[in-house]
Amino acid sequence: MNIDTHSLIDETFDRLNRSITDYQRHKPISFEAFLNVLKDNPSQVLRNVFQAFHDMIKSHVVEIESELSADLEHPGFVKYDCTKLFVEDSENPYFTDMLFGNRFMREMERLRHGAQQNRIYIFYGPHGCGKSTFLNNLLQKFETYSNTDEGLRYEIIWRLDTQKLKKGDRPISIDTFEKLITYVGDPNNQNHGEGFRPFFDQGSGYLEIPCVSHDNPFLVVPKDQRRLILDELIKNDEFKWRLFTEKEYEWVFNEDPCTICSSIYQSLLERLENPKEVFNMLYARPYNFNRRMGSGISVFNPGDKPLKQNVLTNEMLQNRINMLFQDSNLISYVYSRFAKINNGIYALMDVKSHNIERMVELHNIISEGLHKVEDAEERVDALFIALMNPEDKRSIRDFPSFADRIQYIDIPYVLDINTEVKIYLNIFGKHIRGSFLPMVLENFARVIIGSRLKKESPALKDWIKDPKKYRNFCDEQLVLLKMELFSGQIPKWLDDSDIKSLDTKMFKKIISESEIDGMHGFSGRDAIKLFDRFYSKYAREDRFISMSDLCLFFNKLEDGFKKMIPEYFLESLLTMYDYSVLQQVKESLYYYNEEQISRDIKHYITAVTHEDNAVVDCIFTKDPLHVTREFLESIENRMLSENSPEQRRNDLRNDVLKEYTTRTLSTEIMIEDKPIEETKLFQSLFDRYVHNLKEQVLEPFIHNNNFRQAIKDFDTDEFKTHDKRIKKDVTFLLDNLSRKYGYTFQGANEACIYVIDNDLAKKFK
Repeated sequence: MNIDTHSLIDETFDRLNRSITDYQRHKPISFEAFLNVLKDNPSQVLRNVFQAFHDMIKSHVVEIESELSADLEHPGFVKYDCTKLFVEDSENPYFTDMLFGNRFMREMERLRHGAQQNRIYIFYGPHGCGKSTFLNNLLQKFETYSNTDEGLRYEIIWRLDTQKLKKGDRPISIDTFEKLITYVGDPNNQNHGEGFRPFFDQGSGYLEIPCVSHDNPFLVVPKDQRRLILDELIKNDEFKWRLFTEKEYEWVFNEDPCTICSSIYQSLLERLENPKEVFNMLYARPYNFNRRMGSGISVFNPGDKPLKQNVLTNEMLQNRINMLFQDSNLISYVYSRFAKINNGIYALMDVKSHNIERMVELHNIISEGLHKVEDAEERVDALFIALMNPEDKRSIRDFPSFADRIQYIDIPYVLDINTEVKIYLNIFGKHIRGSFLPMVLENFARVIIGSRLKKESPALKDWIKDPKKYRNFCDEQLVLLKMELFSGQIPKWLDDSDIKSLDTKMFKKIISESEIDGMHGFSGRDAIKLFDRFYSKYAREDRFISMSDLCLFFNKLEDGFKKMIPEYFLESLLTMYDYSVLQQVKESLYYYNEEQISRDIKHYITAVTHEDNAVVDCIFTKDPLHVTREFLESIENRMLSENSPEQRRNDLRNDVLKEYTTRTLSTEIMIEDKPIEETKLFQSLFDRYVHNLKEQVLEPFIHNNNFRQAIKDFDTDEFKTHDKRIKKDVTFLLDNLSRKYGYTFQGANEACIYVIDNDLAKKFK
């Protein structure tokens, strides 16, 4: 190995030595130092698993402003952004919709309060709804959070000074072999299973024994002393008031440490006859969570066979303790595997096969919070979580006493359009959006979600008395409307009377129906397979995926899938799309703001006062004008209509000329000194212009073959050959579609041709 290689390796080791600092935060601290930490940050130190889990959720979930908050005074629903919790740094992201987000956060808020160790939380939903992904990501985030400074919690570790623990003047002998005992493979002594060995510090004569139940060090303080000590340590603030009054902190004053730690404390107190010396041997260290090692988090799959030995001990340690205290009856080092998840999480992935046995075993623990280990009662305060499919509910029906201990949380199929789209983008890549015309990808999601909703909605029927008035936007069963509300949107096309009648009570009634929705229809896996088929079939480099493609695809599905789609739903969806794209084109053509409309009217007034083919400057704007029949008609088309007869056009020109010369100029401008914008003539033309422009925005172009051809020719050499006015209109139309609605120029092209060729203006006239 040459010198350069040696130097490179040395640099690598130096960098690792500087970068790896995890070992530093795992060092135990004395009980005195622990009390200082508690004094400075009591709300973090005095947390059990339920409070820590709640804090983790709150730190990862953000409330965001939604339309509901603005439109409803007390919607009872919040839009939560769960990206940090379920998506960021996850191999398989889980996307929550608004409905599940609210359901989940409600339960997490309840989790912090009360005696929640008497419950098991079952996330209940159909196959393919993402339960496993949800739970894996949740546990991953909790494990990561718990091993950070923000999520840090402390556990007990005893550091016994063997020189002080002597009977009379005779020091306790220590076998030479025992001096060499270490727990191989776990320098931090974090694994308390069968292979545990106490760590003995040969130089100073200390024996370290971690708490097998991960108890908070403060629990070693006698109960009758806890309030007094905390009252002295903690300053008077909101947290102190909550600590001394709220139920969620009762554990701080009422719980005992595990039987092993209690025995050690009592034995030390009797031996040393000095509480201070006892507490000098009490240390605190971070509670390290490691799902793979089963420390703090234990997850069981249905195929995991139960271990034969559940009662654990350590003969070598037991002998060492007996010799140290010279009485084998004082401390019994016996515990169960449940001790490893005390103050942690115990999770069952699907209640079936061997997990049914585990569920039954949890019955007494959940009911009483205790577990019998030989003669001792072992306390188990853990967050119990399980996943369950609908058909597995029967596996626990023989235990009726279990019913009031189970908190079901529905986790149905996604019912939010935007969330469903996020799933496709995550799996197939964000680039796929570029293959679709705007709204088409979302409409694919609407078809999928439509299969998951009940066809009848009593709440919507009670709210919308006449569904037919929304036939341009919605199906007759109002499934499309329900989707918008489930996504946290109040549609713009609802009329004022219906929006007004959507009060908080009505909204909650509609949302409550989500509890029975999402349990049937296309599963998450079905949706992904269908989307893969759809995208593979219709995605092309030279064209965009259109609504025609979408309707064709779903109409040709095999009967099993096709029956899941509500009757006439595709027809209603296509009508909604047609109306929406027509409005987009209209809005994009209606590019005249007040300034532009004002300029056109001023140009028109000037033009009618001059002869045909005259070249003049506008009286009001000083813009150069070429007065031609085509010029006059181009503005008249916006104040009348393209098909207005010649006589009507002439009447308008004569009326404008007469009004301008007899009243506007002679009286309002010259005598009353009004600007042209304040004259009666201008206001009349302005109102006419705006009204007809909105109503007839497409009429000048809809049957104009030159306009259609100019759209097709856009961005080609042929486009240069078209009339200047048409080029201007087409350019602005396509620019606006791109800027306002996310079309590419090619996509805007296709949308405009679709509107013209399908005569949508006539369809919705």
